[in-house]
Amino acid sequence: MLLGINPLVLGGRGACFAAQAIVTAPVIFSTAAGTGGPLLYNGTATDHTGVTAYLLAVSYALTTASTVSGAIGITGGTTTAPSSTTAIDSTANLHIGGQASKCTAYRIGTVSTAGTFFIPTGHVHTGAVTVDTDDDNWVHLGGVIAVPPGAFAAVSASATLTTAVMQVGLMWMELPNA
Repeated sequence: MLLGINPLVLGGRGACFAAQAIVTAPVIFSTAAGTGGPLLYNGTATDHTGVTAYLLAVSYALTTASTVSGAIGITGGTTTAPSSTTAIDSTANLHIGGQASKCTAYRIGTVSTAGTFFIPTGHVHTGAVTVDTDDDNWVHLGGVIAVPPGAFAAVSASATLTTAVMQVGLMWMELPNA
């Protein structure tokens, strides 16, 4: 539970969202260009009309092997609105039929400042996907990563995962700033 709030209740109230991106060669977290997969940007106001997004979970599947091994994880930082963005593959309110997210999800984009941290959530190896022994690629984040207005969070890598193609999901909830 985050701040004593059960995400299941928030899902029922239409405050939980998900985005899915198909990403080729996820970039290292320390670069600003081509960040994401998904990239979640909070461009809302800091007053009562805005929200803070809290990351709930990340999921991923490797569909084309990487020629570079590394970790997949979460990065984030402050930024102006991302540029050179690519549309997200899918995004939705997890309360089916609910309102759209106040934050914006992109497949990738260029942020004004590279991520300031990297939290690994899994590994990506160079083995063929036909013999992959990977287990569940669902990581519960519990809302501990907050994305306030003027900030971003993105799935990224510990090294640019050359040739990798990944299906990546990111789930978050939004709470009013007031």
